[in-house]
Amino acid sequence: MVARVWSLMRFLIKGSVAGGAVYLVYDQDLLGPSDKSQAALRKAEEVVPPAMYQFSQYVCKQTGLQIPQLPPAPKLNFSFRDSWNSGIVTVMSALSVAPSKACHYSRKGWDYIKERAKEHSK
Repeated sequence: MVARVWSLMRFLIKGSVAGGAVYLVYDQDLLGPSDKSQAALRKAEEVVPPAMYQFSQYVCKQTGLQIPQLPPAPKLNFSFRDSWNSGIVTVMSALSVAPSKACHYSRKGWDYIKERAKEHSK
């Protein structure tokens, strides 16, 4: 019985975290224009480390546990925005050209079949 309750609690906690993440992504407009996404990323880089420190201090006071100081997050000199946009541009470009390419290849295939049919009928 306890195992079932525990598994139900784990499922509810995981579902709540996932739902909160989806809500946060929607609320912060992270799937919108890249400028807003990049601004939200900068804001998170400024806000999250102090919030984590405050939360760890609160947990230490409430539980009496000593949590070791975490090392600072590494600084990334990688532009996620450029990589994200290049991938999106490539995919959208391929999708926009797909109907005309399909028409072109279909026409070439049809012409090939016509030529073969003419050769066999002679």
